[in-house]
Amino acid sequence: MTTFFDIPGDTKVYANGKFVDWKDATIHVMTHALHYGSSVFEGIRCYKTPKGPAIYRLNEHLDRLYNSAKMYRMTPAISKTECAAAICDTIKINHFDECYIRPIVYRGLGPFGVNPLDNSVDLHICCWQWGSYLGEGALECGVDVQVSSWHRMAPNTMPALAKCAANYANSQLIKMEAVLNGYSEGIALDVHGYVSEGSGENIFVVRNEALLTAPLGNSVLPGITRDSVCCLARDLGIEVVEGPIPREMLYIADEVFFTGTAAEITPIAHIDKIPVGTGKCGPVAKRLQEAFFNVINLKSPDKRGWLTFVK
Repeated sequence: MTTFFDIPGDTKVYANGKFVDWKDATIHVMTHALHYGSSVFEGIRCYKTPKGPAIYRLNEHLDRLYNSAKMYRMTPAISKTECAAAICDTIKINHFDECYIRPIVYRGLGPFGVNPLDNSVDLHICCWQWGSYLGEGALECGVDVQVSSWHRMAPNTMPALAKCAANYANSQLIKMEAVLNGYSEGIALDVHGYVSEGSGENIFVVRNEALLTAPLGNSVLPGITRDSVCCLARDLGIEVVEGPIPREMLYIADEVFFTGTAAEITPIAHIDKIPVGTGKCGPVAKRLQEAFFNVINLKSPDKRGWLTFVK
């Protein structure tokens, strides 16, 4: 996996309307977001395709970014259309054929204290080349995970629908616990004990030929890849059921898999050392992976307009 030490210092970052070198894309130590987690962001993939680099579901990602900002009373200085153009320009100026894209809107310098309303609202866009999020071979072989001792936030405490940096303090606890216990990832339950999501992924369960996923009310981020999988499953004639999933369903499922921009469609081989199905990528996950990558590789028509070509 690429680390930030591997990235050339002259890689360009979009910073409030101008491009700066990666090494110069810095913020002040008293930036509000650093102290209070007051930032919202997106993770977006640009794929290498036969027709050049294409961004996957750019408009939907920007809708979620701007909705997240709205929940936290932040108004970016540029429109969604201008932000989309800035993302394309950032990819072009770095000559990337494929990359991971991180736009971030955050509270900058201003009066110090919890109240952020008089602080600046800044927007940066970073791009870099990033491999498999959950490790090499994860898409083919699956990963081993545990049910975390940490739960997702309760309703009306923090907006789970916002992709806010503050929410990822909870994700870090889930991820660190899993890694230190020898697992690739953790699965969090909601405050009522139902399956919620991973530290950075949504979850699907295959049971009796139906595809089950937790509803947004179970403290679930409205994942873009989650929505893609629901659409592709219906195209394939697979029933999709959105409803509460009890923890024990994970242990008797035919298949379980993660979805996310970084994770794509990653099967889960074992949960709490219990094999899921056959303990490897199942047939439903394989069909969905094939349908997903067929759209990206232009082997299937992009009938929903999911691809935004950069050049």
